[in-house]
Amino acid sequence: MTNATPPVEEAPQVPTFSDFCEAWQKSAENWDRFQRLTTTDAKIAQTAKVPIWTLNKAKLYHYVPVVPETERKRIPLLMVFAIMNRPHVLDLRPGHSFTEYMLDLGYDLYLLDWGAPGPEDKNMTFDDYTLEYLPRVVRKVKQVSGCEEFSMLGWCLGALISTMYSALRPDDGLKNLILLTAPLDFTDKTAGGFSRWSSHPAFNADLIVENLGNVPGEMIDTGAKMLKPVENYLGNYLMLWDNIENPGAVDAWHAMSTWVREIIPMAGGVYQQLINDFYKENRLMEGTMTLRGEPVDLKRLKANILNVIAEGDHITPPCQSERVMELIGSQDKDLFRVRGGHIGIMAGRGAEKSTWPHIESWLGTRSN
Repeated sequence: MTNATPPVEEAPQVPTFSDFCEAWQKSAENWDRFQRLTTTDAKIAQTAKVPIWTLNKAKLYHYVPVVPETERKRIPLLMVFAIMNRPHVLDLRPGHSFTEYMLDLGYDLYLLDWGAPGPEDKNMTFDDYTLEYLPRVVRKVKQVSGCEEFSMLGWCLGALISTMYSALRPDDGLKNLILLTAPLDFTDKTAGGFSRWSSHPAFNADLIVENLGNVPGEMIDTGAKMLKPVENYLGNYLMLWDNIENPGAVDAWHAMSTWVREIIPMAGGVYQQLINDFYKENRLMEGTMTLRGEPVDLKRLKANILNVIAEGDHITPPCQSERVMELIGSQDKDLFRVRGGHIGIMAGRGAEKSTWPHIESWLGTRSN
């Protein structure tokens, strides 16, 4: 029996000066790239569209169709985004755009951009958005599309406005209503989001508006980020650095970061209503909400409805969107829960595989 010769361990390779220089140069290039990405804007919202209507700061756009008319859905889709951000998140970048996705499948698409309110708009309220702007937009969509029926997709406060409009004007031709992360029910003051702050007796929206007029976008944006401060102020940039050599991840981060920075103020009157009538008094759910003297009765809402809820939403917790399904008068109503956050469900990596196809599948069977 012979003894086996033990393997000879190789000496660890000592980095050379050349290796050090190469690593240093690579780190410097990555740092330059990091700085550029955090201080410049990406090209977003590039899908071709034309403005077809305007009122004050608001504009309605019609996206240029990409499929033959014979292959398009009969019923047009109007997209209504929130009032404190630009709607570009619906069309972030080529190849990763909900707008592009729906156009390719034959939808006749329209987008309402509320615009940025000026000092002269400080007294604007939800009454104006819901009963002045939206009905005019709807008439224009019908005129251009040549169809008396239409579908509407509302996101965040755009979903709140869309819900109230749908209840107030149930016979205006709305066939399908899609709600995304809709802040409607503020029963649970401890649920998270802005409820804990805004429901506190010391939180005085009237005093804020009295001193500021329109509420600065920076103030609202900071409040949203403080709901998850570590993730928003540190984790977001660590994620970029960790993926700095991944072109796809970098492009996605740059596009989202560009959109997030496009913050706009909220009209003072709207802010007062949002805090006092909704967050504090929960008037929509209690059945005491009125706009221009008209009661907003959710039982009158009869459009087919798809309610999309983000299970990880810290801006609009799921409990703020769920109970509306019990109160609306619609016979055809579905609730769809998605893993993800307030924005991620439509713009995150999983949106193209989960949320978008589900929305399209639901809407497609109801759009001809």
